[in-house]
Amino acid sequence: RQLAAKGLPERVLVDCSHGNSGRDHRRQGEVAADISRQVASGSRRVFGLMLESFLVGGRQDNGSNTNLTYGQSITDACMSWDDTVPVIEGLADAVTKRRRAGS
Repeated sequence: RQLAAKGLPERVLVDCSHGNSGRDHRRQGEVAADISRQVASGSRRVFGLMLESFLVGGRQDNGSNTNLTYGQSITDACMSWDDTVPVIEGLADAVTKRRRAGS
């Protein structure tokens, strides 16, 4: 409604992390699954989404005496690549369904 009131397209980019996942990186898939359901049902209000993803899930501290895990974030906690792949596949499937429906 706020976008329409400003004469802007009613489309948004959704950040699946941070507030939408309750700051729990493991819940990003749930947020993306909800977006997938909306897209599959024909919605065009979401034009993209952001996922926090890395090779290894979670996060680690970067201290001077720390042995770091290769492929794990030192900033925000991220989904693992193994958890990210099915999310991307689900989104692709949702877009395919929307296209087949002619939406």
